Amino acid sequence: MAIHQQLLNEFQRDFPLSPSPYADIALQLGVTEDEVLIALGKLVENQSISRIGAIVPPNSIGVSLLAAMAVPAEQLDEIAEWVSSLPEVNHNYEREHRFNLWFVVNASHDGHMEDVLGHIQQRTGLAILRLPLLEEFHIDLGFPLEFIGAT
Repeated sequence: MAIHQQLLNEFQRDFPLSPSPYADIALQLGVTEDEVLIALGKLVENQSISRIGAIVPPNSIGVSLLAAMAVPAEQLDEIAEWVSSLPEVNHNYEREHRFNLWFVVNASHDGHMEDVLGHIQQRTGLAILRLPLLEEFHIDLGFPLEFIGAT
């Protein structure tokens, strides 16, 4: 279990940028690269983490948009799961509001963004509230995490 806790807490920032980042992590933790990969696989499997990747400032590569939808409660899980499966969507969460499903869409250009949003609207039959970035704020989302357990 200690490796899971260490992965969650010690690599939210300063993830090794090298040809072999998982080997570098293993060296830092005193374990094998296979142990790191297995532990990360379990964290993904039990949904303790959803992805490993860089955070790129909005609109610095391509375009991005915060979007919201008013989804009927009985459809929320199904639609949220489908929206999350789209490669252009990286944040998807429920809010206690009429607009109860919020997500961030990233696309290579404005036309691609409109295609993705149009596809979501067509597939769900629901309108999308577009919330473009007007002012950028830096919020450090790294924080200590407690790990309940991986099986």
